[in-house]
Amino acid sequence: MTVDVWSTGEYPANVLSNFYPNEFVFDGVRCASAEGLLQSLKTKNVILQQKICGCSGKEAKFFFRHRYQNFRWKLTGRLYWKGKAINRFGDEYQRFLDSVYDALCENEDFRNALVDSNGATLTHQFGKKDARKTVLTEYEFVSRLERCRQKTTGKM
Repeated sequence: MTVDVWSTGEYPANVLSNFYPNEFVFDGVRCASAEGLLQSLKTKNVILQQKICGCSGKEAKFFFRHRYQNFRWKLTGRLYWKGKAINRFGDEYQRFLDSVYDALCENEDFRNALVDSNGATLTHQFGKKDARKTVLTEYEFVSRLERCRQKTTGKM
């Protein structure tokens, strides 16, 4: 069985989506969705970043749709958390993503969806593969889901 994680998919795919309203707290910041946190990384303005973290997935995704920040990070490779620059292409960013998904895994609905997906192959066919075009590639996303699922269920 395959579960293609997608916001409009059937359970558990929809709940595992970054757009789903899985609230969690990361580094003291309340996040309304994983997408909110991920999109917030495009600005170094801490106040704006917290606002975006509090956005629903769809609202967060389109926040920077036509703004400079959506293009700047692609040119510089710099994302930000609490005003500190993070190299999108470095190991520090990968560790940061691990920490984000560890925090997300504290959400009960998210954990239940992980358990209910156990035994299925997780995919995200809509996801981009090129790290220069997205803050979270298909591989980065699915590997974090699998890591969280393993921690939650004790098996892949």
